[in-house]
Amino acid sequence: MKRRTFLHTIGSILAVLGITEAEWLTLGNRYYQALAQPSPRKLALLIGINQYPHSALSGCLTDVELQRELLIHRFGFQASDILTLTEEQASREFIEAAFMDHLGQAKLGDVVVFHFSGYGTRVSGTSLDMAGQNALIPASENKISQDEKIVNYLLEETVLLLLRSLPTDRVTAVLDTSYDAPTTAQIGSRIRTRQESVNAQLAAAELDFLKQLKTKTSLSLNTLVLSATSDPKQLAREGVFSDFSAGLFTYALTQHLWESTPATTIQFILADVESSLYKLGSKQQPALVSSKKNSKGALAENFFPEMNIAAQGAVTAVEEDRKTVHLWLAGLPPQVLEYYGVNSRLTLLTGEQLILRSRTGLTAKAQISSIDATIPLQGQLVQEAVRVLPRNIDLTVALDTELERIERVDATSAFAATIPRVSSVVAGEQPADYVLGKLEQTPSRYGLFSLGGELILNTAGEAGEAVKVAVQRLAPKFKTLLAAKLWRLTENEGSSGLAVKATLEIINSISSRVIMQRQTLRTLSSEKSISKSPSIPTVPIGSRMQYRVQNLGNRPVYLILLGLKNNRTAVAFYPWQTTQEPNNLDTKPLLTQLVITPGGTLTLPQTTAAASDWVIPGPAFFCEQQLILSTAPLSETLAALDAAKYSTADQQLLISALLNPLEVAQALLQDLHNASAVKGEMNSIAADSYILDVNNWASLSFSFQVA
Repeated sequence: MKRRTFLHTIGSILAVLGITEAEWLTLGNRYYQALAQPSPRKLALLIGINQYPHSALSGCLTDVELQRELLIHRFGFQASDILTLTEEQASREFIEAAFMDHLGQAKLGDVVVFHFSGYGTRVSGTSLDMAGQNALIPASENKISQDEKIVNYLLEETVLLLLRSLPTDRVTAVLDTSYDAPTTAQIGSRIRTRQESVNAQLAAAELDFLKQLKTKTSLSLNTLVLSATSDPKQLAREGVFSDFSAGLFTYALTQHLWESTPATTIQFILADVESSLYKLGSKQQPALVSSKKNSKGALAENFFPEMNIAAQGAVTAVEEDRKTVHLWLAGLPPQVLEYYGVNSRLTLLTGEQLILRSRTGLTAKAQISSIDATIPLQGQLVQEAVRVLPRNIDLTVALDTELERIERVDATSAFAATIPRVSSVVAGEQPADYVLGKLEQTPSRYGLFSLGGELILNTAGEAGEAVKVAVQRLAPKFKTLLAAKLWRLTENEGSSGLAVKATLEIINSISSRVIMQRQTLRTLSSEKSISKSPSIPTVPIGSRMQYRVQNLGNRPVYLILLGLKNNRTAVAFYPWQTTQEPNNLDTKPLLTQLVITPGGTLTLPQTTAAASDWVIPGPAFFCEQQLILSTAPLSETLAALDAAKYSTADQQLLISALLNPLEVAQALLQDLHNASAVKGEMNSIAADSYILDVNNWASLSFSFQVA
């Protein structure tokens, strides 16, 4: 039936009901818009709460923005199909109504996304006639009653049943929260969990609603729940970044979804997310919860459609001059975004280049490089082309707020007076890399902590040590951590134009077993699938390991392997070679370039016999390694390695500790700068910046636990 015929037929009914045709059109407009949407439709409900009556978070509204921009620009959601509930809007009643009214429009085959960022808690079983349960804390946590014992929370079980009751099997929930209260005092980043009173009782309306949901018989088993933590004792954390705060899980997840390709599995994405969380200072392990078998192997495109190409962001607006565009850059790795400099370049899929002119947090302004270029359209994806990084990057140490004022003053002066390239800030106020604080067990001892509150090995001082002495004692450690920070800034698995693939294997006399695999995503064809990787694999002590590196492109590539053990010791792969000149008794080992020919494969170490020397020693440790490849020789890096006075024993090892990690990291960035084809066009900024062309280098990250 045509719309006009329908309205004429229903006119008399409307008159009886006392509703004018204009009122009907207004009321029915949303319904007609829904009918007009192409199938499958994509619906999202995004919830973020910072302001609570008794406490506050800082990154939940950013999480909503991160998800919204991702869904619109990366996955083709219509803005009108994304409902956001933030702050006081996000009451339990409104959330449940939004499920029924907004997500309830979903039909078979439609795509549904639900996101929650806010506090979680554990409600005891005293009022539930059941064991304690996980609950999401909405904005109106106590508004239904003057009795503070009655809490107006939303049970996690209620959310899952609502999602499973939808008539589609393409449903994804993202829960950036945690439930169990910490057992120790927290140093570092803010956590998204709150301890609940043992006397708290859930509102009767929530229990009745849950009871009704349990009577439903048609429940889908295909709902995917991506949770910020995999263990009840783990804590979901927030991070302070450049000009914004965000949930670490949401930021890492959305960043990897920007760069993911159709062949990427959910498991592979979560493995990358966990690795990113570790680099952001948190050991929380994200989890995939699903009732469906083999859900970890499901391709991401089954739940997040239109993953046709990797990107680092999108055009969000075009100014009236038609040459200045606004960008959303949430696809860049978090550690890179903070230092992403003016004059960095990005390309549209049509080939036009954009030159970055300013950046604030996740947003930036850029100028079209060519006068004759086609005017970009809002929503167009952008890919990284040239990364500009400042040369004067420092390590930032946050001073724990539990330190006395005089301690913070003394520590600040010690950093300023004696420690070059290390600055201090107050924890929680500005971005930081690590935290200086006191040990809970011995409050008179100072130590260095990750942003997740984990004490870094061998950084705790003696009892009664002065804070100035502690800062000076940690000076060598700061150089190592700054070096690792610099080589992490080279990571570009999602944007590199080099076609390379690297596999980490455990080997024995019979066969090899793949531990992890990394491949530059932009060069990955859509029909190929990336091999699965466990979240962060465990390698047994005593294992013999090797890297198998493939050059899938048409240019030779040079490589080096750098690493960091337990945030403590910097290591590198040293390709030593002994000269064999006739009648020369001085056979000094020399450092040599490692090069892979086009289409070739190289193993590190290069022979099985040498691999017997590369045995992973005990005791247990966490290892993060960066495999860096360049189209030009790494001459500066090898010179920096050669400048250090290594012992004869070190020269016989395949991998050993770096004596001068900061100098090596700086030389590496200079080598990548020298390899960039565009640096000649940008000489005016070369003195103050590293200019890195994505077509001339690739940097792949490997993290694993040795136990």
